[in-house]
Amino acid sequence: MSRKRKGGSPRIGGRRKTDPKQIKAKLQDYLDTNISKSLSSKQLIKRLNIREAAAKASVLPLLEQMVREGKIEKLRNSYKSLRKPETVTGTVDHVNARFAYVVTTSDYGDIWVKTELLKNAIDGDTVEVMVFPRRHGKRPEGQVERIITRKNNQLVGRIEFSTRYAFVVPDNRKIHVDVFIPLTKTGKANHNDKVIVDITKWPGHGQNPEGKVSRTLGPAGKHEAEMHSIMAEFGLPFEFPEKVESEAQQLTGKISSKELAHRKDFRTITTFTIDPLDAKDFDDALSYKPLPNGNVEVGIHIADVTHYVQPKSALEEEAVKRATSVYLVDRTIPMLPEHLSNGLCSLRPNEDKLTFSAVFELTPIAEIKKEWFGRTIIHSNRRFTYEEAQEAIASQQGEYAKELVHLNQLAKLMRKERFKRGAINFETTEVRFKLAEDGTPLAVVPKVRFDAHKLVEEFMLLANKRVAQFVYDLHKGTDTFVYRTHDNPDPEKINTFASFAKRFGHELHLDEGRISTSINALITEIEGKPEENVLQSLAIRSMAKAKYTTEPNGHFGLAFKHYTHFTSPIRRYPDMMVHRLLQHYLNHGKSVNKDSYEELCLHSSDMEKQAAEAERASIKYKQVEFMQNAEKKPYEGVITGLTEWGIFVEITETKCEGMVRLSDIDDDFYEFDEDQYRVIGKRNKKMWSLGDKVTVEVIDTNIDRRTIDLAFVEANK
Repeated sequence: MSRKRKGGSPRIGGRRKTDPKQIKAKLQDYLDTNISKSLSSKQLIKRLNIREAAAKASVLPLLEQMVREGKIEKLRNSYKSLRKPETVTGTVDHVNARFAYVVTTSDYGDIWVKTELLKNAIDGDTVEVMVFPRRHGKRPEGQVERIITRKNNQLVGRIEFSTRYAFVVPDNRKIHVDVFIPLTKTGKANHNDKVIVDITKWPGHGQNPEGKVSRTLGPAGKHEAEMHSIMAEFGLPFEFPEKVESEAQQLTGKISSKELAHRKDFRTITTFTIDPLDAKDFDDALSYKPLPNGNVEVGIHIADVTHYVQPKSALEEEAVKRATSVYLVDRTIPMLPEHLSNGLCSLRPNEDKLTFSAVFELTPIAEIKKEWFGRTIIHSNRRFTYEEAQEAIASQQGEYAKELVHLNQLAKLMRKERFKRGAINFETTEVRFKLAEDGTPLAVVPKVRFDAHKLVEEFMLLANKRVAQFVYDLHKGTDTFVYRTHDNPDPEKINTFASFAKRFGHELHLDEGRISTSINALITEIEGKPEENVLQSLAIRSMAKAKYTTEPNGHFGLAFKHYTHFTSPIRRYPDMMVHRLLQHYLNHGKSVNKDSYEELCLHSSDMEKQAAEAERASIKYKQVEFMQNAEKKPYEGVITGLTEWGIFVEITETKCEGMVRLSDIDDDFYEFDEDQYRVIGKRNKKMWSLGDKVTVEVIDTNIDRRTIDLAFVEANK
């Protein structure tokens, strides 16, 4: 006696009664999804796994009916969708060897593409992608139609030799193809060297790109070779062009009387710099002058880089190209040559220096009574390290202790007011490495933020905010200017974060105007708790990215109506633009061309992102090297990320992050539950979630890939 299944649709490939409507719908869906292909009835039967004889027999008549109805097109012996393909442009993000996303600004968002449908596009390439009709409840999928531009015609990686050829394994983990190198084009490279390779031939379908070695960096695993390979991977320059260096060397620090006549003289006023111990380029200085009325005049003095770097010069062109200095674990890749960055422009003590200043008269409760912006000359009396300044603040003794203590009091009042207005108080832990002379990491040291750090930060924020507001107020924001903006969080992301925080027992109030206040309350609430790091990290990820733009929008994270970058022109090109524009408007100039500045803003934002990625890569490399040589023992850690292929764990002692691969956990089959953001065992229902404390051991490290493989020490949580 046969049994009928309750509910559901009859199967095509089973023994159920054939449903022509269902078969027809599946034929239409398959052809629409494979919009560029024409398929015969036999191919469609095979691909749709139609097994029942009656169902097979119905396919050809149904296809002919669909042709008559004008739903599909008949070719000689095959059938094709009539849908017109929709294409959009985007950038390839090749997340793993199986698939990529094409990141677009279209309504489709990110489009999922199988690796075999990338048409040999690699990570970072700009492509035209054809979007398949969206299936109900699924993300958009597509295939690359053509490659518009290649991100790079150079790659960096490790070269391996065989008897007949060589190949380069790229360092970039998002490039999943090796580069073929003829033996005649390997230069002076030896087996296992890190090299830069120029791509000479991009492949046809299923083939490898071909290239030649253009620069040998040294043996893989050696500090200098690895750091150079990171620089090459992110397109960072190794040196300045000769023309740029020559132009810099011709500049002198001589200050003419004519130049002095155009500047306000602050050389007799108490002035000092506060910077890290190893800093060489001093961008900013603070001056302090008590006033008879009980107020104080505070000057924020910034290196006048644009006095030396003139438009259309070689120095200017190079500054535009680099857009930012990059700080790797062991070196700085400066935006400007050393003669400028560490010499002429650096606000060194006991030297007359040209500056661009924001000067404020502040009351005892840190209210602004007067403000002034313009070009100045200063003479720094003292160079403080953060540690020295902090000691003076704490002990209230030593040189300029009185000034530092008062400035710190004012900074705290400004900081309190900023948070009251809705600024978000993110305080993430950063690390630095103590390195041996050969670059070997000896220790991982957390960076400690003193009041001295916050003092400097608060006055820089004040200058940046007031410069932006001053220019905006001139003509209600119609004058072209460079702003630093930060959009409100995406509602979907912040809701996801709120749902996750709730699992730890924390409530976020997301009604309009209360998001930042609620996040600050959460940050205070979780301080010192096990979930602190993971919730802080997730909160930051839920925020929008700050960017440079000519649009006078606000800064959500700082709770400022208008904000810019005025205080670091030695290391950031946008600050140079701000200095020029501010002086132009101080001279009563008319608004300048907006489009050209917007283009420079976009470029600066892109270069800032690239610099951050390079800095993270250098930190990751040192973390891997450090754990490679660290003691083999169990480590306490916290789960910081979950994916379909692994669990990321940050080791508490060293702040190094590694991954436990799901395929390596052999007591069950584990799956990633994306909705609940957890990994769960299919049979034993064992779970791992973000923020869980775990014990792990290091089972492998890979310098080339900059990865740390971990294993749980205990099977049970």
